[in-house]
Amino acid sequence: MNRKNTLAAGVAAALALGSVTMLATQSTAAPRPTAAAGTSVAPPGAGFKAMTADTRDEAIRTAGRNAAATARELGLGPDERLVAKDVLIDADGARHVRYDRTYRGLPVIGGDLVVHLAEDGTITGSDLAHQGAIRIAGTTPKLTAADASAKAVKHARHVKKAKAGSKDSTLVVYAVGKIPVLAYRSTVTGEGETGPASRQAVIVDATSGAALDQYELHQTVTGTGNGVTVGQVSIETTQTSSGYTLTDAAHGGTIIYDSYNSPQSNPRQNARAFSKTTNSWGNGTSSSRESAAVDASYGLAKTWDYYKNSFNRSGIRNNGSGAPAYVHVDTGLLNAFYDDNCFCMFFGDGSSQNSNTPVTTLDVAAHEMSHGVTAATANLTYSGESGGLNEATSDIFGTMVEFYANNTGDQGDYYIGEKLNMSGGYMRRMDNPAADGNSLSCWTSSAGSVDVHYSSGIGNHFFYLAAEGTGAKTIGGRSHNGTTCNNDTFSGIGKDKAAAVWYRALSTYMTSTTNYAGARTATLQAAADLYGTNSQERYLVSKAWAAVSVGTALPDPGTGTPTPTPTDPTPSPTTPPSGTR
Repeated sequence: MNRKNTLAAGVAAALALGSVTMLATQSTAAPRPTAAAGTSVAPPGAGFKAMTADTRDEAIRTAGRNAAATARELGLGPDERLVAKDVLIDADGARHVRYDRTYRGLPVIGGDLVVHLAEDGTITGSDLAHQGAIRIAGTTPKLTAADASAKAVKHARHVKKAKAGSKDSTLVVYAVGKIPVLAYRSTVTGEGETGPASRQAVIVDATSGAALDQYELHQTVTGTGNGVTVGQVSIETTQTSSGYTLTDAAHGGTIIYDSYNSPQSNPRQNARAFSKTTNSWGNGTSSSRESAAVDASYGLAKTWDYYKNSFNRSGIRNNGSGAPAYVHVDTGLLNAFYDDNCFCMFFGDGSSQNSNTPVTTLDVAAHEMSHGVTAATANLTYSGESGGLNEATSDIFGTMVEFYANNTGDQGDYYIGEKLNMSGGYMRRMDNPAADGNSLSCWTSSAGSVDVHYSSGIGNHFFYLAAEGTGAKTIGGRSHNGTTCNNDTFSGIGKDKAAAVWYRALSTYMTSTTNYAGARTATLQAAADLYGTNSQERYLVSKAWAAVSVGTALPDPGTGTPTPTPTDPTPSPTTPPSGTR
C-alpha cells in the first residue's frame, strides 16, 4: 500500500501568560519523574490527558501567541516564524507543543519541531527536525515554477507518463540536509503503484534544478453489517427521514461513500453516501457493494476507539473530526491509501492477484487511518529511513487495532494483510520481515535507500521483539518466531506497553526527519517517561533495538522482569528471519 506524507483549561492559564522561560534546550526532553524508577505502571493514555476539541483549539491558539518568544529562546533567526500545530499535556501538567516553521513566509520542509515545557511554562527540552537557525542566500529563485515542474517531471521515478504544470510547483526552503536551500516542491501525476492517477512529490533545487528528494503522496494498505472479511458485526449508522446512512456520528461523523469506481484522480466523481430504508447492510460477499462498506465502517470505528481508549486521542487530528472514506475506488485496484490533502481514505476492490478481495480488511483500515495520525503528529517524511518509520507506524497500530477489536473472524496477530488472499498468505510479517524476500529484518547503512515498504521491516521487527520477546509462539492461530540479528534472547514487555512507548515517541519526540537511530532515542525517552529511567521496560526496549542492529543495549538495571499482557502463546516452530534481505 502506498502512503503520503503530508490543551486543556488547566494549562491554558499558564500558557496565556505569554512568556516562556528557557531551562535547557536539547535533543529530546530531560527525563521527568512520571513513573518511579523500576516501576511498571504507566500513566493511562500513554501519559496524556484527554482534551475536548475546544480546549485543544484554545491551547493551540495560546501556543501560537507564545510562538515568537519560543523562537527567540530556541535561537531561531529573525526571518523565521513558528506556526503552532498541536499541543499535548501530560498527567503531571507538562506540555509538548509541536510547531511548523516558515522562513520569510516560505514553508520549511524539515523545519518542524517539538518544544517540551514544564507546567510553569519553563522549556525543558526540544526536538528539531533541523537544528539551529535557517540561513539561505536569498529567496529569489533562478528557476521559474514552470522550469521546476519540467525538471520534476524528468526526475520523477515513481510514476510513468509524468506530468506537472507551473501551478503544481511551490517555492519552499528545503532543510532536510545540513545546509538549507531554496527549492521547489512539485506535485507530479502519472501512472504508478496507486493506479493511473498516482501523485508524487519531487523537490528540486531552485537554482540548479537538481533533484533533492521525491516520494509518493498517497499513504497506502448500531445497525448490523455483514462484511467481506470482518463477518457479521455491529456498526454505527444515522437515521434519516427516509431511512439510514452509513454515517457514524459516534466517531466524528465518519461517512462511508460508494465511489462507484470513480477514477483515483477524482474519487468523488460518481460517489454517493451509502443509504437505504433498512438498517441491515451487506451480505458477507462482494456481490453486495455494501459488504466492503461494512468492513471499512467497522475498521475505522475500531481504530478510532483504540486511539481514544488507549491514548485519549479523539480521531486522526485529535479534534473529534472523522475523515470520509470511499470504497469501490477505480477498477482492479489492489490498494488502499490515506490522503492528508483531502483528509480522506480510499479503498480499492482488489484484483485478480488477490481473487478480487476488497482492500478493506481490519488491519488495512487501521493502517490507513494511522497514516493520518502520523501526518498529524511527527509527519515522518515518506522517503529514506523516516519513510520506513512512517510505514512501520501504520503496521504497528494496524496490528494493535486488530488485537483491540478481538474479532473472532480476524484474530490479532503480527501478520499484515493476512485476510487479503495474497499469494504468499500475507503482505508483511512483523516477527520475520525478511520472510517476504524483500523486507529488512535488521538495520544496515543502506536502509535509507530501500523502498519504504521494505525498510519498515526494521521498525516492525523491533516492535514485535519489544512486545513479545524472542522464541517461537502461536498468536492468533499463526506461527511467530522472535529471532534476533545479534543472537540475543530476552522477554518482551507486552504489546500494550510497547504500543504506549511507540505512540508517545511518535507524538512527543519524533519529527519529520527522524531516522532509526532517532527512533531509538525517542522510544527510550518515552519508556523513561512512562515507566522510569531505570525500569526494566526501558532496558528491554533498548534490547529490542540492539536485536535489529540499531544501537546497543543499556546496562541491565536489575529491577526484575515486567509482566507482559497475556497473549496465550503456545510453542510452534517457524522459519527464523534470514537476514537483511
